[in-house]
Amino acid sequence: MSYSSVRRALTFDDVALVPQFNNIPSRTEPSLETWLTRNRKIQMPLVNANMDTVIGDDLAEVLFKNGSIPLFHRFTEFAAQKEWVKKYRDRTFISAGIHNLEETRELLELGAIGVCIDVAHGHSDKMFRYVEAIKETHPGKEVIAGNVCTPMAYHDLVNAGADAVKVGIGPGAACTTRLVTGFGVPQFTAISDCAKIAEKLRVPLIADGGIKSSREVVIALAAGASSVMIGKLFAATTQSAAQKRERKEAGVTIMEAKYRGQASQDFQEDFYGGLKEKTVAEGVDFWMPVTGTAQQLIDTLLGGLRSGMTYGGARNLKELQRKAEFVEVTGTYSTESRPRPQ
Repeated sequence: MSYSSVRRALTFDDVALVPQFNNIPSRTEPSLETWLTRNRKIQMPLVNANMDTVIGDDLAEVLFKNGSIPLFHRFTEFAAQKEWVKKYRDRTFISAGIHNLEETRELLELGAIGVCIDVAHGHSDKMFRYVEAIKETHPGKEVIAGNVCTPMAYHDLVNAGADAVKVGIGPGAACTTRLVTGFGVPQFTAISDCAKIAEKLRVPLIADGGIKSSREVVIALAAGASSVMIGKLFAATTQSAAQKRERKEAGVTIMEAKYRGQASQDFQEDFYGGLKEKTVAEGVDFWMPVTGTAQQLIDTLLGGLRSGMTYGGARNLKELQRKAEFVEVTGTYSTESRPRPQ
């Protein structure tokens, strides 16, 4: 392998969108409807990360209210997962790893509309066999599979039967996979590369990781994602399942939420009793300020998205993607873009 054969790849921070001609009279006009899976639409392109510090009953209710569909996590007792499915029968997704196939089938029988099968490296033979096994016994249920970051991996998961594919290895706020292993494709390039195949196969791409504000939401969708998966931002809301605490600073009480990666040592000690033999943690945990309600977050992100769509001259997300023109920017772009009161 020579250095000259190394390909350039970009993060969200490395690109900007070029404004297009706009004939949309109002920022409230663009439609945010999108496909979550190949057979199911949602009314906004935001879904929750299926993590234990993110999704619970309170956040699920807010997501339903806004036209999204919650993806419940698998990191709890099976009895609790069954209660979620019974409570939200025919309205929600469950999650699974690539073990306990019969438990997954039981939850689907109870009324889950589909399953999100996600592992750290989703481009694997075990993943293919698991997706195929679900589709063999439950062809009417929907399968979201991931995580991957290459077009070939996306293509192979679709061939195995996936109805949507999660794209993103390493960009999450609590993930250290890239630092530990050296593997992972910068998220903008991962999305845009996979989107070229997604357009042909017509199976939605879910951009998972790297969302810090509405800016990244707009860029991810313009690059070809059908929806974006959000962890940290939802975890920082009052309705998240994250552990909360109060802390005083200079006499002011600050509410904080605990966010952690599912591969962090903190999580693995809680759920598995410690790190698995011959493995290391590939995530971290940290406390962060609670930013407000989930509804406030959704309103902020969707408001920014609608504004972005008018700059892109787009009445819907497909038009945003069709008209998208990106430029590569330098590190000083973000400096020039920020307010400078002094």
